[in-house]
Amino acid sequence: MTLVANRPEAGEARPYRFPEIRREEVAGGTVVAAHLPGQLLASSLLMLDAGATHESSGREGTATVLAKSLEEGTRTRDSTAYALALEGLGAELSASVDWDSFRVGVSAPVPVLLDAVRLAAEATRTPRLDPADVTRVRDDEATALRMDWAQPGPRADATLRKDLFGAGDRYGRPLHGDPTSTAAVTVDDVLAFHEAWLRTPGVLLVAGDLDTLDLTALGEAAFGGTNKKNKPHEDPTKYEIRDGRRVILVDRPHSVQSTLRIGHRSPERATPDYVPMTLAATVLGGAFTSRLNHLIREVRGYTYGIRGSYAMTRRFGRFEVASGVQTAVTVPAITDTIGEIARTQLDGVTEEELAVARSWRAGQLSVEMQTPGAIVGALSTLVLHGLPDDYYPSLRREYLEATVEQVSAAAAKHLHPKGLTLVVEGDAAVLRDELTAAGLGELVDAEI
Repeated sequence: MTLVANRPEAGEARPYRFPEIRREEVAGGTVVAAHLPGQLLASSLLMLDAGATHESSGREGTATVLAKSLEEGTRTRDSTAYALALEGLGAELSASVDWDSFRVGVSAPVPVLLDAVRLAAEATRTPRLDPADVTRVRDDEATALRMDWAQPGPRADATLRKDLFGAGDRYGRPLHGDPTSTAAVTVDDVLAFHEAWLRTPGVLLVAGDLDTLDLTALGEAAFGGTNKKNKPHEDPTKYEIRDGRRVILVDRPHSVQSTLRIGHRSPERATPDYVPMTLAATVLGGAFTSRLNHLIREVRGYTYGIRGSYAMTRRFGRFEVASGVQTAVTVPAITDTIGEIARTQLDGVTEEELAVARSWRAGQLSVEMQTPGAIVGALSTLVLHGLPDDYYPSLRREYLEATVEQVSAAAAKHLHPKGLTLVVEGDAAVLRDELTAAGLGELVDAEI
């Protein structure tokens, strides 16, 4: 046995190369594929413009119930037969919904990917949607949401979203619905959503050894039988930042902790300022070494952790800080948080802070893209936001080359400490007078 006395030094960073991308128009849809030579496992993702934004008011959660019902069988196979067909290929199916899209992914060994895509398309285009199955899935989802909403956090999240986007806007309501809206979803709602939105060709994303994959055949398998055209994307939403801060109190009687959600609107994902905004947010609250975590956790001892970041979709974005603090230090924690946001907006970042953020973001980008599934996810970002095929190599370079001046300018432009919404979920009887006396902003009670 040999003991190593000194830790080995890090070697030179290897250049990062995003895979070659190929595109084909097939059967009314588009195949976008990344070439991974010699890769034995392939991943594919059928992405449809059927995100949660298309749900009806009061029926939020419809798309999620549909996604979770797809593995309950198809018109030609019951759930057992369908599961056995997947298992026989060594394939794994997953369905999910976000604001912008409905996604059905399948991973399988390269030689049987075509058969796996056929199975994924079968579930997507012709699901069984037996009323008893849909009702059971709906009830399970509503129960899970009730359990989740009994914990601190979801009500604060919903309150912030409602204030930033408005109750009348779909973006102003929770992505996967709430316990009430999901429980109200009917079988007819699910059937109607499927018919309206899952009959378009969409886009098939593929990552694998393209020398052994027939993209035309994959596209025909994914898009065959569709009877509607892909719809054009809607433009990003317009917004304004409020002139004054607002404090919204979500009552959680006898709570010993306050859950904080602090934020404001921001640009959509395709903004040219994405890189400097992301780096500014990393310095402020996006890493363990961030300003917020150092002050609120390490110096003050108010919390186990605090995070601040931008979340961006195709049509909107928001800046948000999230944490949980002891009830007794709620106001000092909020005051310090606003102070750090204001300092970053006013003074920008330092070269030392930015060096850490650059290295972490660029390194994280490389580390995350090591599997076919991760590459497919990266392709979905390109397609959703209309980004060029050379985006990821350029993104890594832009992270590493961003200057203090660029990042500080983005912080000055896109951080708005005077226009924040401050959501506090905690014991209102204890917090109300202190929040009022602190003068942090207009104080109102949440309406949930």
